[in-house]
Amino acid sequence: MGSLDTNPAAYAAFAADVEAFQPLNADDVRSYLHKAVDFVYDYYKSVESLPVLPGVEPGYLLRLLQSAPPSSSAPFDIAMKELREAVVPGMTHWASPNFFAFFPATNSAAAIAGELIASAMNTVGFTWQAAPAATELEVLALDWLAQLLRLPASFMNRTAGGRGTGGGVILGTTSEAMLVTLVSARDAALRRSGSNGVAGLTRLAVYAADQTHSTFFKACRLAGFDPANIRSIPTGAETDYALDPAKLLEVMQADADAGLVPTYVCATVGTTSSNAVDPVGAVADVAARFNAWVHVDAAYAGSACICPEFRHHLDGVERVDSISMSPHKWLMTCLDCTCLYVRDTHRLTGSLETNPEYLKNHASDSGEVTDLKDMQVGVGRRFRGLKLWMVMRTYGAGKLQEHIRSDVAMAKTFEDLVRGDDRFEVVVPRNFALVCFRVRPRKPDTAGEAEAEKASRELMERLNKTGRAYLAHTVIGGRFVLRFAVGSSLQEERHVRSAWELIKKTTTEIVAGAEEDKTRKKV
Repeated sequence: MGSLDTNPAAYAAFAADVEAFQPLNADDVRSYLHKAVDFVYDYYKSVESLPVLPGVEPGYLLRLLQSAPPSSSAPFDIAMKELREAVVPGMTHWASPNFFAFFPATNSAAAIAGELIASAMNTVGFTWQAAPAATELEVLALDWLAQLLRLPASFMNRTAGGRGTGGGVILGTTSEAMLVTLVSARDAALRRSGSNGVAGLTRLAVYAADQTHSTFFKACRLAGFDPANIRSIPTGAETDYALDPAKLLEVMQADADAGLVPTYVCATVGTTSSNAVDPVGAVADVAARFNAWVHVDAAYAGSACICPEFRHHLDGVERVDSISMSPHKWLMTCLDCTCLYVRDTHRLTGSLETNPEYLKNHASDSGEVTDLKDMQVGVGRRFRGLKLWMVMRTYGAGKLQEHIRSDVAMAKTFEDLVRGDDRFEVVVPRNFALVCFRVRPRKPDTAGEAEAEKASRELMERLNKTGRAYLAHTVIGGRFVLRFAVGSSLQEERHVRSAWELIKKTTTEIVAGAEEDKTRKKV
């Protein structure tokens, strides 16, 4: 076969075909989006009836969809048909009101609309000049949220007196927030210790409680810290599994005495396993003795702090260097949206800034703007600020607080139901909207603990197989524990009570089966 260069007829046909292809034809955009919106509408109307956890096996989708990319075009309806018939049945439905696993991934009509519009605009806001409105709306949304959280003015982009020293940036995940602050703290510690380049990197030490999210320890490795100098400080029931400042001081002092440089401490407000809250102010006081950077991970529970009754969990935040929280977990804003605030943006941009010739412009050179590319790992960035702004602009503080309080009230209802049934026990005090419980051991010995763990595991597995509820687990103090996390955007009290009835019924069946097994063994 000849090439297009030697076949004028083929080239003409190719050129005509290219001219006919209009991927952003306005009529197609309207048609496709109408069909997509209808799909979303139907999905939200029916998701409650769908199995929360799909009954599929690994590789199922490869058997339903063609393995090779299509060589020719097809009507959009074909893709929608395959979405309904092949993809949806394999989805774990995080939007289901019967989803109680992990932490919620909340959403709202305003957030979805914001995400849709941002995707349509498809702006790449690496510098202010590349996207003035996108940059300034992100800054405004962050400052609004900072005010709802009652963060100190030092964390805001704009203050009553003009531009502040601190500021924020919207990232994808908490992992990114940890990584960029670790890098900044690393560089500051190297300068402080007089290191020649990275020669002193092996002397830097970082600290967190053993309940801190595993992403912290991953980010430490990515930032180049020696794994031998990553301190995971044990916690226990005496502090409800929160970081003990006295233990932190002991470990940091021992490292300093050994010639290491305490560099970074991560405190958590709402740990993943049990929602433990590290004492922010006390941790900051300890870290200050060593001039170490303090970061607060408030990914989940930070949203609750817009309510005055929960704000005390952030007491002392004015003495930390950075704080991050994720509205995509509990503040009605769809993934991905993690808000990072730093007290001094220059410490962050000093480590992350890039200034290639093709991005230079008068606005950046003036110093009047912060190019958000210099507060993240990559250069390109999405218009995440629009959906966060739309959520706050549409619902206002009152509705957002009502949403948080409703979830907490439902979690308390579930906690009361668990405490009222002597077959179960609440393992740690409830914080926010998470209840950690298990089947109560019949005897306070090793055999009793083993029996309780077996029953709790079986309970979780049976519940999840029904498709009528989805729970996850953790291990706290060596005990296998079920986590019941309230907060899915469609959840109502009836869903919580329905889940509890299913838990009771399933437990009764498990106990009856265990008794039958014992009887058979005796015979």
